[in-house]
Order: sequence, then structure tokens, then C-alpha cells
Amino acid sequence: MEGTVDGFRYGVVTPLAAYVMACLGGALGLRCTVRSLLDTQSWKAGWLALGAASIGCGIWTMHFIAMIGFQVEETRIRYDASLTVLSLAVAIVVVGIGVFIVGYRGASPVTLSAAGVVTGSGVAAMHYLGMAAMHLNADVRYDPLVVALSVLIAIIAATAALWAAVTIRGFLTSLGASLIMGVAVSGMHYTGMAAVSVHLHGTGGGTWAGDSPHSLLLPMLLGPVVFLVLAGVVVMFDPLLVMGDGDRSRSAPLGRATPPPPAEPPRPAFGTTTGAVPRPREPHEDRPRSRRR
Repeated sequence: MEGTVDGFRYGVVTPLAAYVMACLGGALGLRCTVRSLLDTQSWKAGWLALGAASIGCGIWTMHFIAMIGFQVEETRIRYDASLTVLSLAVAIVVVGIGVFIVGYRGASPVTLSAAGVVTGSGVAAMHYLGMAAMHLNADVRYDPLVVALSVLIAIIAATAALWAAVTIRGFLTSLGASLIMGVAVSGMHYTGMAAVSVHLHGTGGGTWAGDSPHSLLLPMLLGPVVFLVLAGVVVMFDPLLVMGDGDRSRSAPLGRATPPPPAEPPRPAFGTTTGAVPRPREPHEDRPRSRRR
């Protein structure tokens, strides 16, 4: 028996909230990556890690906020807590791999493509690992072609996000890029959900292990949301991002330090004249002078 799947149980509330979280994570990740490139001597690895964690938490939070609005009318849905937490770890790790690759090796086509494939595949793996955490009295099946499309969207979105992380420096351009990232991540999620079909085991409600979406997901979402807020505070009060980003972005290429001013010429020794050229001696000056009698 085919189950009735509804991905918008609460209307547009969950899609909009999920989109906002994806944009927030993307914006913080971009700003943290920019900060690591503005001053390579100031804890670069820490800023890259903070950016990766922000993007990963934003993607994971987006996924499970959207899943709160997912239901199958004929059966209850439970979630496995360990797989849910594992999906969060996967999201942060795979985004971190991509961010560190482009953060240290630049955004050449080969490097960017490799990092985008790794990160996009990991984001898709996070999505389907989160889907595997669902327990319900039914079999969940997927359309292979739609799944492949969702993975392709994830790879394109990850590549674009990594390119933006090492290319875009201004605040407004970073904000625009994060809005586009939110669309891409949300599009990947709902494309993957369009591949889902549910085949019920029977008409009974069934008893199976797991926590309900509200009892598990809402408390679990609190941690990443608080982390994103704290990361936002760190980014807002960093003096280099607040005061120095605009001038440095115009004067120096991305990822390169501002060249030092030219050295001053050495000062002449005391008693000498700067730039004096010795006068050639005249022929009569070389002849010996006669003694005055």
C-alpha cells in the first residue's frame, strides 16, 4: 500500500525557516573564510574551522527543520538519535575538507572541482543519512534519477559556495552569495525529498524504537542554532572584518599580503653631500707648484 507523503505539514513555515538557517550558515561561513584570508598570520586554521562548522551547521539545521514538516499520513515517524548526530558530524567534516582545501591551496579549477565534488557528495550523504535515521512502519524507496539529480545539485552548490568563500570579500556581495547558497541547499533538499516514496507494511500503527520529531529534533536543533548565533557574534565584533575589510579588499589581491612600502635610501655619512659627483681635475692642477722665493 502506498503511503501519502506530505513534505509541507506546516505550510511555508518550515521551508522559510529552513532557508533562513541555510543562508545564515552560509553567510557566517563566507565571512569566516574571508577573515582567514585577510590576515593569514592570525589563526587561519581556526577561522577556516569556524567557517566550516558554520556552513555545516546551517546545512544540517536546514535539513531537519524541513523534516519537521515531513509526514506520512498513515504512520508515525520516529528518529534514531545516533544517526541524527552522525549526520551533523558528516556535514561539518565534509564541508571542512572543502574549505581547508581551497583555503590553503586556492581556487584553481582543478582544486575547486575536487573540493566541490568531495563537499557536495558529503552534503548529499548527510541528507540521505538523515533520511536513514527515520523509523516508520513502511519501506522508504527512492527514484534513482531524482537522487542523482539531487547529488548533482549538491556538488554544484558546494562548488559555488567554495568559490565564493575564496573570491567574494565585500559584505554585500557575501550576503548576496549566501542567499543564493540558501536557494541551492534548499533546492537540493527538496529535490531529494521528491525522490521519496513510502510503501506501508500494514494498516496498524506499529511499535518501533525512536523518538518523535518534536521530542528529538527540536532540542537537538537548539545546539547548532546557538552555535550559529555565537559565531555571528564573533564575526560581528571582529575588528578586521568590521573596519578593515573594504580598504584591504581594494588594495590587495585575495589571499596575498599587502606589499611593504619601499625601503628608504641609506642616509649619507655625516659631513658628506648627498648625490655629489667628484669634479674631474684640470691638467694644470696636476703640475707641481713652483716654490715662491
